[in-house]
Amino acid sequence: MPVHGVEAHLHQCLDSILGGLDPADAADVELVAVDDASPDRCGELLRAYAAGRPTMRIVTLPSNVGLGLARNAGLDEATGRYVWFVDSDDWLPPGSVPAVLARLRADQPDVLLLDHLRVHHDGRLEPDASSPLLRGVDGCARLAERPQLLRVQHTAWNKVVRRAFLTELGLRFFPGWYEDIPFSHPLLIAAERIAVLDRICYRYRQGRPGAITSTRSDRHFDAFDQYDRLFGWLSEARPDDAGLRAELFGLMVSHLLVVVGNDHRMPAELRRPFFRRVAGHYRRYRPAGGYPRPGGVAGLKHRLVAADSYLAYSALRAAHRFAGRLRPARPAPATAASTEPVTAAAEQPGALAARQ
Repeated sequence: MPVHGVEAHLHQCLDSILGGLDPADAADVELVAVDDASPDRCGELLRAYAAGRPTMRIVTLPSNVGLGLARNAGLDEATGRYVWFVDSDDWLPPGSVPAVLARLRADQPDVLLLDHLRVHHDGRLEPDASSPLLRGVDGCARLAERPQLLRVQHTAWNKVVRRAFLTELGLRFFPGWYEDIPFSHPLLIAAERIAVLDRICYRYRQGRPGAITSTRSDRHFDAFDQYDRLFGWLSEARPDDAGLRAELFGLMVSHLLVVVGNDHRMPAELRRPFFRRVAGHYRRYRPAGGYPRPGGVAGLKHRLVAADSYLAYSALRAAHRFAGRLRPARPAPATAASTEPVTAAAEQPGALAARQ
């Protein structure tokens, strides 16, 4: 668990992992917290929480290295058979750890996929558009048998991974933002045994000041380096798999379009140069045999990227937002008090609204 600047949320996260476990489960869980040179009281809070808890260890880094490298530092200290990367501003619903342990013991997968809910600042719970892709997977499968799993949100925290499998694969996190991209996809591609726990086991906090997805910065350009690493890995590991390359290419374009269009991430003055970089990656990695382009407005955006037509994209984006303001207001959202714990239906079944 990397920790940096989350003093207000840290205790909730810690309690959600270690609190309320029965003795058998508690003995099978270790918590490695990595203080990534946090500027607030997180280090002090970690030390106080760890007192009297022999299964919790703290790694203190002398300088801030960022989320990916902090995860690597924690991984180096881990001794468990499986590893679950939990971000310290999020938390686990009650019963999540026992449910995960039971599934790991029963199926012994290389990767266990979990469902999650996004939690907004007003308490609204939002399912991910890719959550329906987790339905109906019994036992263990390979990606070739369940190709839809590649479209599940590509984060590290919705996967519990066999540690020896990580070692065999030689997989680590790279520096920079969007570090999950070259980590999550190779996990699923290389795994021989993928299991799915169709249960809400993670609460993903939205809109926290300082979070990557809430920060306007030129560091969102790091996504291009991460996709370069992903396609570099793919060229070495699966050079002849044209179908896999086409699928990942479509996911990349959709994801980068989400980033460029998000006012909370992309400064207005950087939107055009970011779009140009998206068009460059489109030309660089476009599969010779084509790819599964989405339909509707999303597919039109893909076409505009292919044409490197920022002016047309900008006009389409403005028209779409204007139309959105004319739509009637939605009903009052559900809150945490009224929706626990269900596997909710997605807004767009079968789609990857890549909102990471």
